Amino acid sequence: MEKSILRKITLQVLNNLDLLEHQQNSHKIHKKILVEESIKKAQVIGITLSSFPEVDTWGLIEELWKRGKRVAVPKCEPLTRGMTFYEIESFDQLEVVYMKLNEPIPNVTKKVEASQIGVLIVPGVVFNKKGYRIGFGGGYYDRFLSGYEGTTIALAFTSQIVEEVPVERYDLPVEYILTESTRIECSKI
Repeated sequence: MEKSILRKITLQVLNNLDLLEHQQNSHKIHKKILVEESIKKAQVIGITLSSFPEVDTWGLIEELWKRGKRVAVPKCEPLTRGMTFYEIESFDQLEVVYMKLNEPIPNVTKKVEASQIGVLIVPGVVFNKKGYRIGFGGGYYDRFLSGYEGTTIALAFTSQIVEEVPVERYDLPVEYILTESTRIECSKI
């Protein structure tokens, strides 16, 4: 099945999630990621600011701060389709940009190099158990992952996991996927 069709079908399923179920399952996923060894060891966590119906990351970011972690969020560069990560210490350091995305305000945050990010939480719409993903179609993470050497984890609801996704030449899998019900170690599939 084509990426665009898989993306559309999965987004329809996610958009129909009951709000309470969404919150409860996001919380279950937060509990799982917070006990991951790679998260415990990392000083800097790279993470996006979620928008419904994605797994909530706002509450997770607050938990990471409480545990003394530095949190870096991406600012997209639409002309180059690149991303630059900036450390945020408060949600007050964010602004709403195109497509209603929340991004860091560069002049009140500190730039973080890819090599400083110990764990990168990679977003996506659809995943297979081998760690390949279909994102939102911009290619930002695909470009960033090509030069990233740290640990990669995806957070997803069970309904986002499918048997197969089309894999293109430059696609890179994540190492782990955490859902509300399971932990998938992608390299072992």
